[in-house]
Amino acid sequence: MIGLLQAGRGYNADALAQACEVSRRTIFRDLDLLRLSGLPLGFDEKRQCYRIPGACLLPPTNFTPEEALSLVVLCHELGDESAMPFFGPARSAAVKLESSLPVRLRDQLLNVTGMLRIQPPPTNRLTGCKPVYDQLLDAVTTRRNVRIHYDSLKDGKKITTRLSPYRLFFSRRSWYVVGRSSLHRAKRTFHLGRILRLEMLDDHFQIPRGFSLERYLGNAWHMIPESGRDREVVVRFSRLVAKNVAEVRWHKTQRVVFHEDGTADFHATVSGLGEISWWILGYGDEAEVLGPPELRRMIAQRAKRMAERYSEGSRGEVF
Repeated sequence: MIGLLQAGRGYNADALAQACEVSRRTIFRDLDLLRLSGLPLGFDEKRQCYRIPGACLLPPTNFTPEEALSLVVLCHELGDESAMPFFGPARSAAVKLESSLPVRLRDQLLNVTGMLRIQPPPTNRLTGCKPVYDQLLDAVTTRRNVRIHYDSLKDGKKITTRLSPYRLFFSRRSWYVVGRSSLHRAKRTFHLGRILRLEMLDDHFQIPRGFSLERYLGNAWHMIPESGRDREVVVRFSRLVAKNVAEVRWHKTQRVVFHEDGTADFHATVSGLGEISWWILGYGDEAEVLGPPELRRMIAQRAKRMAERYSEGSRGEVF
C-alpha cells in the first residue's frame, strides 16, 4: 500500500482495497497505522484520493522478475507508435529500466521478452497531432480553457468552440478529449485527429464535483452515450461463433446464456443503440437481434440496404 501511495497517482479507499485485495475496513485501519507511524499521509480533497507527498518518497522497492518483465514488455509495446501514439518515450524507458536491473535478472528478461509479443488492434497514428496532444495535456493538468477549431462529423461542418478539457483518454484506436463545450452547452467528446487548430486561453475552469470519466460514459457500448434510458439488448449468436463471443468481455454489463443446441443469447444494458449495431453487423448472419424491437428494425434496414447494394446488376463488375 505504501508503494501505491508514494507512486504519485493517488488512490481512494475503494481502489486501495481492490489493489491490495483486502476490505475497506482493513484499508482504513492500515491508513491509521501509517499516520501513527509518522508518514506524512495526505488526502487530496479535489481528487478525493490519498497519497504520500513526493518530497517524502521512500526508497524504491526491488522489482520481482514478474514485475520487471511486465514493465519492460509493456513499455516496449507502448513505445511502438502503431500501438499508442505519443508514447514513443516508453521504449527508451524500457531500455533504461533494463540497464538498471541486476545482471542475472536482466539476462533472464532478455530470454523471456524475445518469446513474447503483444499484437495491438489497428490504431489511428494521429500523424501531425503531437502539438495538439501536448497542449491538451497541459490544459488538462493546469485546468486552462482552450478554443478548438474542429472538423465535426456529427455536426457535418467545421465548428469552433471554447472547451474546458476534463480528461484525455485513449480508447481502442485513438485519443479523445472530453470536456464542456461552450457551443453545445454540454459535455462532449472530441477526437484529437479532427482538431484542426487549438488555442490556449488565459482563464481557468473547475471540474464539476463528482465528475468521472466512468460516470460520463455510463453504459455506452464504446464511448458515445446516447440520451434516453438505458436499453436491454439481447442478441442470439449461432453455434459457430457463440463460444468466441462468450470468451471476450465486450461490455461491463454483459451476460451470456447458452442453449442445448450450442447457440447463445448475449445480454447487455447499453446507453444507446447506434454503437452496438455496428458490432452486431460485424457478425453477419451468425447473429440475430431478439430485442429491443427498435434495434432489430435498425439491423434489418441496414441489412436490406446492404443486400440492395450487392444485388446483381446494381453495380458494374469488380475486378
